[in-house]
Amino acid sequence: MPSPLPGGPGPVAEDEPPPEHRWGFGAFLLVFAVFVLSAVVIGALMGLATPAEDPIAVILVGTMVPTFLATGVTLLITRLRGNGPKIDLKFSYNRDDFRVGLKFGLIGLVCTTIAAAIWTRVVGEGNATSAIGSLVDNQAMPVAAAVTLFVYVWLLGPLCEEIMYRGLLWGALERLRWGRWAVFALTTMIFAVSHLEPLRTSLLLVIGIPIGLARLFTDRLGASVVTHQVNNFLPALSVLLISLGVLPSS
Repeated sequence: MPSPLPGGPGPVAEDEPPPEHRWGFGAFLLVFAVFVLSAVVIGALMGLATPAEDPIAVILVGTMVPTFLATGVTLLITRLRGNGPKIDLKFSYNRDDFRVGLKFGLIGLVCTTIAAAIWTRVVGEGNATSAIGSLVDNQAMPVAAAVTLFVYVWLLGPLCEEIMYRGLLWGALERLRWGRWAVFALTTMIFAVSHLEPLRTSLLLVIGIPIGLARLFTDRLGASVVTHQVNNFLPALSVLLISLGVLPSS
């Protein structure tokens, strides 16, 4: 490295790694608490303010706002206690992420379709339906509301969940110096359980495996985001068509 000019700034280390972030598993617990508590509070307030015969606002606001709030707290934590989301969460969104995410997403679609078919035969019709799918069942929506929910389920929801689980939670477990496969396994299990849908936990495990593998093999959040979005496309399309009355509800 060349010597600094007289009177100029001192030498700067090249390729020096950023300082380690100062948040851990407690940060994820805080984010999850924000998600659960905001969902409870918003659900109660919307239930009081919105007539029972018009639950569309309850569905949209109660579904999306808690996720957005929890994601906002996640991003704030990385700013206040770390180096920001791009560095701490290893957030990226480039061509390689899209290529890897598409591959794992298609694998995930096949696996989850087979798993859902088996689950339905064993447990019964309707038990494989997601919480959002259950909300829109027998509930016609205006086009704007249906499209908004479709975009959320397909694109925005997966982005937010990946920031929380394969971003914040993954980074918190890595900080404990556990092996990469242990981090993958734990984040996949916590992802499935924290959806609070006991009947679908095993299906959510199947969904989470290819998403986690995309994060594991690339060491980038963008690949898992794309995988999650690809995996959610068909369920989101189903929700859209049911809410518009194109497909019959279960």
